Amino acid sequence: MSAHEIVLILDFGSQYTQLIARRVREQGVYCEILPCNGKIQRPERLKGIILSGGPSSVYDADAPPFDNAWLDLGVPVLGICYGMQILAHRLGGEVKGAAHREYGAAHVEKLAADPLLEGIPERFGVWMSHGDQVHVLPPGFSPLLRSSTCPVAAFADPVRRFWGLQFHPEVVHTAHGTEILKNFLRICATTGDWSMRNHVAEAVEAIRNRVGQDHVICALSGGVDSAVTAAILQKAIGDRLHCVFVDNGLLRTGEREEVREDFSDFDLTVVDAADRFLDALAGVHDPERKRKIIGETFIRIFEVEAKRLDGVQWLAQGTLYPDVIESVSFRGPSVTIKSHHNVGGLPEHMNMKLIEPLRELFKDEVRALGRELGLPERRLNRQPFPGPGLAVRCLGDLTAPRLEALRAADRIVDEELRPLALYRRLWQSFAVLLPVRSVGVMGDSRTYEEVCAIRAVHSLDGMTAEVADIPVPVLTRIATRIINEVRGINRVTYDVSTKPPATIEWE
Repeated sequence: MSAHEIVLILDFGSQYTQLIARRVREQGVYCEILPCNGKIQRPERLKGIILSGGPSSVYDADAPPFDNAWLDLGVPVLGICYGMQILAHRLGGEVKGAAHREYGAAHVEKLAADPLLEGIPERFGVWMSHGDQVHVLPPGFSPLLRSSTCPVAAFADPVRRFWGLQFHPEVVHTAHGTEILKNFLRICATTGDWSMRNHVAEAVEAIRNRVGQDHVICALSGGVDSAVTAAILQKAIGDRLHCVFVDNGLLRTGEREEVREDFSDFDLTVVDAADRFLDALAGVHDPERKRKIIGETFIRIFEVEAKRLDGVQWLAQGTLYPDVIESVSFRGPSVTIKSHHNVGGLPEHMNMKLIEPLRELFKDEVRALGRELGLPERRLNRQPFPGPGLAVRCLGDLTAPRLEALRAADRIVDEELRPLALYRRLWQSFAVLLPVRSVGVMGDSRTYEEVCAIRAVHSLDGMTAEVADIPVPVLTRIATRIINEVRGINRVTYDVSTKPPATIEWE
């Protein structure tokens, strides 16, 4: 546990649990996430506990376990969504299925003043995601907020310092959510003694203590995550770091050359393994199988490279928490959305130990860490690119001609969007090649060719995303160029799905 003031977050399986952590850290307060079924802990400087949401009902036979002893540690407790319901259920209240389920935007209004709601308007918008709700309050609790279909949208027991929110203050869709969490941290009497600057020193010390005098191979893709991973490892262990860039044949145009140039001051080995990956992926359409195959192939290549070097015991990866939260099942504990090649896609048996310095950080925190380490903004502001590369953007057969067509289409998307002011506000923008053919007409002749989708979204952390409002003339120009310049594509569509319910990547 940290030497800083700490807030513990108990995870009941919510996809938003790490967003709670992110919001807490933004206030300079260190927090750690523990599984709801973990051993009860009371760090020396424990200031508060937050109970996350989750997909279960408190009455489910396999409902997440919870030990009431967590409530006896003498610190303020905030329950969010399922966390509120477990508080009510365990403390003598009653939870029932709601007559009207609430998923998405709603409005709540104040019923009473409370320190948790200090400075919050009498009525404001929130993000709901629940089928159950508190029907009978536990003894000692009073309602704080209500919506049109939820009579108890928040409650409090100020004597025991327990609070509950039926909505999610951690998501950007809840107005004043950050202020509510600030108020809770104020109730917890935190002073905000954690920052990315002191995290650098602590991370470097942790790496040195863990690695000792061993050598480390770093899986370098050229993206923000792997670049920051390499930078902090180099700071920690110096010339005992060996970076390996694998050209898996699933890269964008010019990526290999860019990595060679940008990381010339690192001990860098470039491995050409395109044929090996494409052979392994031939005929594979299922995205989970793709990720597993890619993950294992990467590991086997790194193992070969490690044998060339003396003393390599570790493989470093730029894994972030959004990768982890989408790859781990509820028993670990959130519902699996998809395996990431560097998390759920790892083989069971590896000949190296794994070190992931960024595993508990979000993308914006990684960028802040990179700035502390002195990385250039050009590298830090790159859009995220999936570890499996174009394999999860080329749906259907992964053949060299289809991948080349996708590269060409993706290059056009980048060339048209990058010069625009709106590009800096985009989280990701890219092309997807679909396993769909459509009839068209070109030069008075019938065509029957593939379809390309364009995806562009705004996001703060990759956990939720809104569709970018790309002007129609820009989309038209992109579509015209792709159809005219990329052989084999005769139709272009624009993906207008948000996350959730869709994910940002198509696979």
